[in-house]
Amino acid sequence: MRVFVTGATGFIGFAVVQELLAAGHQVLGLSRSDQGAAALAAAGAEVHRGSIEDPDSLREGAAGSDGVIHLAFNHDFSRFKANCEDDRRVIQALAAALVGSNRPLIVTSGTPIANTVPDQPAREGNAIIGSAVHPRAASEETAAAVAAEGVNVSVVRLPQVHDTRKQGLITPTIQIYREKGVCAYVDDGDNRWPAAHYLDVARLYRLAVEKAEPNAKYHAVAEEGVPMRDIAGAIGRRLRLQVRSIPRQEAAAFFGWLAVFAGHDMPASSALTRTKLGWQPAGPGLIADLEQLRVS
Repeated sequence: MRVFVTGATGFIGFAVVQELLAAGHQVLGLSRSDQGAAALAAAGAEVHRGSIEDPDSLREGAAGSDGVIHLAFNHDFSRFKANCEDDRRVIQALAAALVGSNRPLIVTSGTPIANTVPDQPAREGNAIIGSAVHPRAASEETAAAVAAEGVNVSVVRLPQVHDTRKQGLITPTIQIYREKGVCAYVDDGDNRWPAAHYLDVARLYRLAVEKAEPNAKYHAVAEEGVPMRDIAGAIGRRLRLQVRSIPRQEAAAFFGWLAVFAGHDMPASSALTRTKLGWQPAGPGLIADLEQLRVS
């Protein structure tokens, strides 16, 4: 199978490229830079020069492949809503090359948009929050729209994806902790964040594109919910910083744009995903990786 991967030089994307190659697939990796192209070529992938700002390059890459895994996303959270709308256009461009072909398109989203049942973890079959409430839902709204046009599209929802270098939203949280000199959590810190090791996530993407099931929703979740208090505690021990609770009314001043997440309970289940794909995560847990956090 020849798979076109956007975000192929990124944290998760490069692991997906390596996972696909190890399983015997061919990979066409999107790269906008010489450095990224060199890394992909060294790994054994074919390089497709272009970017998510160039819809023609996206359509060309998708047209020449047996399947597409879309991972590229602009993580500048100062313009989060605009980036999510850009992702809508990227998905439309990729889908345009796949209409009626049954070649799979795997779109990336996040588990929090399926936290729609009170006091329950997000599940694969839940209704989702709309993009007017959570901008990241734009990706799944677009997936549903292109599915109606004859595209074989499915969705992988991500939790906090981690190793010892990066941990999703926890990475900018660590930066805030360093700047403030204290590791804070909101109220009792019982709010939970789901997590998975990046190599487990890469394997899930490979299984999803191989299965090519239309309209499937997958949760790349190894740990259903790690309490924010435990996350702050592990980081505090590693960075040798004070760990303490702050009241909810102080969260915005402390966390800035992250405040909306810092005190939010967003557990997620992957029971259906594990059954459908035979996926069994085996990597280290989030706290274990944070205990080995790179501090330099």
